[in-house]
Amino acid sequence: MKLIATRRLWRILRVVIRYRLDDLLFALPLPGYLRILQWLLPWRWLPRGKTLPRGEALRLALEDLGPVFIKFGQILSTRRDLLPPDIADEMAKLQDQVPPFPSEQSIKLIEEQLGASIAEVFSSFSSTPLASASIAQVHAAQLKSGEDVVVKVIRPGLKPIIAQDLAWLFLLAGIAERASPDARRLRPREVVSDYEKTIYDELDLLREAANTSQLRRNFSDSPLLYVPQIYWQWSRPKVLVMERIYGVPVTDMATLVDQGTDLKKLAERGVEIFFTQVFRDSFFHADMHPGNIFVSTRTPWDPQYIAIDCGIIGTLTPEDQDYLARNLLAFFKRDYRKVAQLHIDSGWVPSDTRINEFESAIRTVCEPIFERPLKEISFGHLLLHLFQTARRFNMEVQPQLVLLQKTLLNIEGLGRQLYPDLDLWSTAQPYLERWMRERYMPKHALAQLQQQFERLPHLANTMQASLENFNHRPEPKAQPQRWLNTLLGASLLVASAQLGLTFHLEAWPAWLMLSAGLCLVLRR
Repeated sequence: MKLIATRRLWRILRVVIRYRLDDLLFALPLPGYLRILQWLLPWRWLPRGKTLPRGEALRLALEDLGPVFIKFGQILSTRRDLLPPDIADEMAKLQDQVPPFPSEQSIKLIEEQLGASIAEVFSSFSSTPLASASIAQVHAAQLKSGEDVVVKVIRPGLKPIIAQDLAWLFLLAGIAERASPDARRLRPREVVSDYEKTIYDELDLLREAANTSQLRRNFSDSPLLYVPQIYWQWSRPKVLVMERIYGVPVTDMATLVDQGTDLKKLAERGVEIFFTQVFRDSFFHADMHPGNIFVSTRTPWDPQYIAIDCGIIGTLTPEDQDYLARNLLAFFKRDYRKVAQLHIDSGWVPSDTRINEFESAIRTVCEPIFERPLKEISFGHLLLHLFQTARRFNMEVQPQLVLLQKTLLNIEGLGRQLYPDLDLWSTAQPYLERWMRERYMPKHALAQLQQQFERLPHLANTMQASLENFNHRPEPKAQPQRWLNTLLGASLLVASAQLGLTFHLEAWPAWLMLSAGLCLVLRR
């Protein structure tokens, strides 16, 4: 084993001992041979200092272990479907402010990536970072053309450290899964795998640049949200040059109040932005913690958000969107039978699930929630309870839904901090109902029909190839036309079935395509 990896393990062990994280392990129902181990560890015989709550101890330990573990804790905070509430709450407190690395290293890396000196690219460059996070730090600068920009730089030498820490995390996760059924329920290896993908994605700043450009295009000229411009000619995998924004941090309530910001409208617009991203665009900023959100100072009576750091983006399929919209509407109508049926129809739970038992479980969880005023009901916690209940019926929660639930919790917390009386349902209900109506409008139906027709040649070619492989006998001259009718008819049948499922068999294009397909098949 490499010396540096051994030193890192020793460092991790020291932090474990300092914060007595071994108590978390021995609190689990472990096999007898592992229980003996707690009496053999020498530090467990030493006098204890002040005992911290387990969530706080874990948070402080991750902060002590440095940037990679801080980021791991932040990702861990998104898995509220797996974590106990006290630990999840502490993980959410992890701040992304870490000591900056030397500006000399930053400048060297920028020049290596751009293939030019700082003086050749920028008319001014601040060597003192504006901010420093676990993955990168940011410097203020001005381009030769006069635009104020920020330059984001990946921390040097981060990849080997991440690889070593991930190796130890996978090892610890594997031990925990083998040692305890409770640990297996939390699926630690899956959590570490999610973290591995996320953190390696964040090391590529071109990915973040592409996400930022897409989000900016989605909200072009929007009064709701402003997204800064990316300067692609100066952006590289480890360096990102972006328009510098000037706004008030969304947590700076004193400044927002002083400038006369309409806080009610600001809170409601946050909810509207979220639902627009999820249902109109199927492309949502999944890291909307307060450090990434600012408020424009230009029109405080008509406030506009500014979003930065688009490294983590969530997307949904049309099926995911339909599932969420219908479930939320059914939830707030307390139609638990429909909620249960939607889960089974969409395949989120096995088809052999007893619907009466599932409906009863959902009602047991949700009825106490709805006894409170609507303005006190949390969408995010509602989804969390839904996922936890459905998991008892073998539902596998998809990563994109976990990201969405975490983002919704952030939006809710932010909205109620700005305006405590915010009623999310009164803001969201009209949007959801309008979105559902638009799905049945002729314009949307024709768009779906066009997409299905565009797939017909591919479906026909695929079916023809399959038939040719299956049947090698020579056909009469008239047969190719008959086979063509059959293929086209079968393609129409497949397309009509897909379109019908999309609209739940309520759209006229599906019936039209179904009729045409049957005619062509029967004519054969």
